[in-house]
Amino acid sequence: MSAATASIPVTDATDGRRLPVLALVSLALIGFILVAMETMPAGLLPDIATGMATTEGTVGLFVSAYALGTVIVTVPAIALTRRFRRKPLLLTGITGLIAANAVTAISPDIAVALVSRFVAGSFSGITWGMLAAYAIRISPSNRSGVALSIMSIGAPLGFAFGTPLGAFIGGLTGWRWSFAGLSLLGALVALLILTRVPDALGLPPTTRQPLQRVLRLHGVPIILIVIVVWMLAHSTIYTYIAPYLRATGTGVTPDLMLLVYGIASLGGVALTGVFLDRHPRALLHLSAATFAAAGAVLLVGRASTPAMLIAAALWGVSFGGVSPQLQNALTRAGGENADIANSFLPVAFNVAIFGAGILGALLLAAADGLILPGAMAVLGLLALALTLVGRRAAFTGTAS
Repeated sequence: MSAATASIPVTDATDGRRLPVLALVSLALIGFILVAMETMPAGLLPDIATGMATTEGTVGLFVSAYALGTVIVTVPAIALTRRFRRKPLLLTGITGLIAANAVTAISPDIAVALVSRFVAGSFSGITWGMLAAYAIRISPSNRSGVALSIMSIGAPLGFAFGTPLGAFIGGLTGWRWSFAGLSLLGALVALLILTRVPDALGLPPTTRQPLQRVLRLHGVPIILIVIVVWMLAHSTIYTYIAPYLRATGTGVTPDLMLLVYGIASLGGVALTGVFLDRHPRALLHLSAATFAAAGAVLLVGRASTPAMLIAAALWGVSFGGVSPQLQNALTRAGGENADIANSFLPVAFNVAIFGAGILGALLLAAADGLILPGAMAVLGLLALALTLVGRRAAFTGTAS
């Protein structure tokens, strides 16, 4: 790799450098692809099950296999590649992701498809683990909050539109074309990154710390706990939004609910971009409180369509900016080992996604869908409490 990358210009951003908007948008597009690739099978379960002559429950393992690959591979892979230059490593991750997803599109049976999904999840985790620190390192140091917000806009877009778009394409042309189309989009974004995103150096050997020591860095553990709790609260109701809406009897459809959520989440990202550099702690506390309030409104206002849509908007605004806010905290806590610290983020996210499936199933077995917003509110309050407890260790009052 050294020979191939020796001639690549390396960016060491300073306060005098302009914000590399196009490069950050390119990284955001990768975030969209990563989220869409993970969640898209949920909108294609019947089509895939019919096409592969299996059950929807088995096809549901598409998401589990992807998450498992992310959880197992991300941290050790990021630790082993810390010395590599960022751009070649990112392009390698994207190439592996595209190839694995293409294999899923042409898989002859479910076994091959599940293996390819595991491999895709592995490359996804490697890519996720480096995006936040990469965005900061190619940007002016006094604009890191804005840089993170731009880079992070792809994730809420993926949650809001990736699954419906994949289902729409699959309905028109077949589920395999949904996967093939995402691989094609990935190839186009890789080309954009190749030509428009500057490189950055890897971590010098003298500054690297053992993996276990990075995990114990001041502030890192409580940030990861907040990520798990908050993501668990979000994913439980997001995954099981249909049972909740059926229980309300209002006639509001999942598509409408998630559309309102998705649009509002873009507002949350925008607000994060404005305030993250100046007021990161207050912004995080306000986001957690608003998120918990949204859960309470979904519970109390379940008989009112306007109240539910208002709650969906509050949910989107409060959760849309959570990723850059927590990535910013994790990057600051990680310091020179920010890549390693951030490699724990997709692991924490996917542990929560896996747990949300189990928690939601248990809650629905014990009661109807109306219990879900209650769980969202309670876990949201717990996340808020944890950010307050960790305000000195992890969630500082300034971004500097």
